[in-house]
Amino acid sequence: MRIPIVNLKPTIEETRMDWQANVIALMARGFFILGPELDRFETSLALALGARYAIGVSTGSTAIEVSLRDAGVVEPKQEVITSAMTAPFTGVSIAAAGATPRFADIDPETLQVDADDLGNRIRKRTAALVPVHLYGQPCEIGQIARVAKQQKLKLIQDACQSHGALPFTEYGDYVALSFYPTKNLGCLGDGGAILTNKPGTAKRLRQIRDGGRGSGGLPRNQIAYVKGINARLDELQCCYLNAFLPHLHRWNEQRKRLARIYDEMLSGLDAIRLLRRTADSVCHLYVVRAKKRDRLRDYLQGLGIGTGIHYPVPLHLHPAFASSGQKKGDLPHAEKAATEIVSLPLWPQLEEDRVREVAEAVRRFYAK
Repeated sequence: MRIPIVNLKPTIEETRMDWQANVIALMARGFFILGPELDRFETSLALALGARYAIGVSTGSTAIEVSLRDAGVVEPKQEVITSAMTAPFTGVSIAAAGATPRFADIDPETLQVDADDLGNRIRKRTAALVPVHLYGQPCEIGQIARVAKQQKLKLIQDACQSHGALPFTEYGDYVALSFYPTKNLGCLGDGGAILTNKPGTAKRLRQIRDGGRGSGGLPRNQIAYVKGINARLDELQCCYLNAFLPHLHRWNEQRKRLARIYDEMLSGLDAIRLLRRTADSVCHLYVVRAKKRDRLRDYLQGLGIGTGIHYPVPLHLHPAFASSGQKKGDLPHAEKAATEIVSLPLWPQLEEDRVREVAEAVRRFYAK
């Protein structure tokens, strides 16, 4: 693909000297799980994102699952409300913890979970809320956090796409992050973390991620004191994360700059509906709503331009989540958006000329 939707090679090359040094030191130590690379990363990540503690885990999915386990939301009779417009891993994580996922509709202007709709779906069985900060943009977290407090519900934020957008721990005790390679801060495999400001919570989360063993820190023993899982972030991925993290805020600013170019060049095009973004957005993806979306994608592919759909089917219509009891027609905004959204190429080192080329190609398609 001449202009792929994302390209990781520039990030790897830009930081090569740092991650190579980290990997060489790791191999010399021969200590690959819960070692000094993880300790350094957790300390640096918490500082960079405005939290007191960061707990590395194996994926963004396990970040949500471990948080729900610590919050005591682990039974099928306990329902957890999240957005219908997100990756299926959000719902899968809720189910993996043992709870039942249910879904709220979205704001059609932002595609973020609609705080009012989410609040209206709370019922006696609701035990927790998992709002998603989608595409790099914070959702209406202030309002959602107030609702969670008033209703005495657990709040776990899915910030897997929004590294650095806000100090999210100001709104709740659990913030889940993913370091999947294409994220704003990614590793070269799977990885994740949980942010919190509470020392007791951090200690328990460390214990749960390590099979429930020990007291939540080194030295460990071989006795499981609580029902944990194996969800550790390994040292090798921390070698890459420690090299990438110092560049995160600069890369986020570059994403914002490129997104503004797209905005300028696509505004005023009747067939394209731009999403409303806040200044806090770190532009993980550049998503628009497009008429004749599938034909547009085919046209761009013919020009060597990659696109994506995030996400093609709202979660309440996935067979895996039939237990929510929600059906087609129940969440009309999410269902309509799923037929129109398209993600255009975006990564920090993407050249401005390439952004303009993609935008011009979109304009030519509709001119025809």
